[in-house]
Amino acid sequence: MKRRAFLTSAGVGVAASTLAAPAIAQSTPEIKWRCASSFPKSLDTIYGGAEFVAKRVAELTDGKFQIRVFAAGEIVPALQVLDAVKDGTIECGHTVSYYYVGKDPTFAFDAAMPFGLNARQQNAWMTHGGGKELMAEFFAGHNLVVIGAGNTGTQMGGWFRKEIKSVEDLKGLKFRIGGYAGTIMAKLGVVPQQIGGGDIYPALEKGTIDGAEFVGPYDDEKLGFNKVAKYYYYPGWWEGGPQVSMMFGKEKFESLPPAYKAALQAACADATLDMLGKYDVQNMTALKRLVAAGTQLRPFPNEVMQACYQAAIEVYEDEAAKNEKFRKIYEAWKKFREEEYLWFRVAEYSFDRFVYAAPPLEKKK
Repeated sequence: MKRRAFLTSAGVGVAASTLAAPAIAQSTPEIKWRCASSFPKSLDTIYGGAEFVAKRVAELTDGKFQIRVFAAGEIVPALQVLDAVKDGTIECGHTVSYYYVGKDPTFAFDAAMPFGLNARQQNAWMTHGGGKELMAEFFAGHNLVVIGAGNTGTQMGGWFRKEIKSVEDLKGLKFRIGGYAGTIMAKLGVVPQQIGGGDIYPALEKGTIDGAEFVGPYDDEKLGFNKVAKYYYYPGWWEGGPQVSMMFGKEKFESLPPAYKAALQAACADATLDMLGKYDVQNMTALKRLVAAGTQLRPFPNEVMQACYQAAIEVYEDEAAKNEKFRKIYEAWKKFREEEYLWFRVAEYSFDRFVYAAPPLEKKK
């Protein structure tokens, strides 16, 4: 009797396991999405961020969730990725939210605010400082779910045909610059131009623009800017730690199985670390090559930095006075920024200041 009971129960167990397999398979359907990037395929760093996400998602879902990445212009123009995702033309996009400040300057908080946060601080704000929740509420109003999926670290100030010695040199300058920084520089007489990464070189070469900023040495070298502009300025005060993001149509994202949503979250977090690490390694060697080839490296004069900083404060306060969505996030962001600066001055900055000025690690003779 006991033997018969054991065999019966064992048989039930086998049957249950055979029934569980197709049930699990049904809960993880095969899904194929298209992702439009705002960046050219030649940039293995920033364009590569979307490919990293796609590869990791496939790995985490046993190949059942496939995302195919398309470079800027292949199916969607570089600066129209958000609209294509929002309207359901494509399922997702890899872009930088400050490209869309023309719709609402509030978009910039997802990426970078001029004189704002560095990469560490941006990550802290988005993950534990309340930024993610504030931005999720804002993006929901645009039928979007947005997840950080990359960071370039502090960017360079850009390429110029002539030296920038004073604020006067900015007046009338046609400068390719993305995001909210264009509004700030316009107060100082700059004529900002919003141009996709793949279109900057011909505009510089033809003289359509007088200067351009994009990312940093590694990407800028690949795009050939040093061949058409001599002076390379730093820092890119408008991008202390810009977050690159994956955007999803809200209905599309919510329709995913929970495991697939988790896979996307994990893949995007991994992509952020991977991109930042890649830039930190590649930029140092690229900058050496650029300088060796004749690039003139220059810091922005303090007078210019101070004028831009003051202009930024004025722009923020003006926008906050008329834009309730902007004001809500700005007030929380500004408070977080002040507290983070206090902490970073204590440990991070004091450490950096000493070691960057210290001699090489060699024993004194």
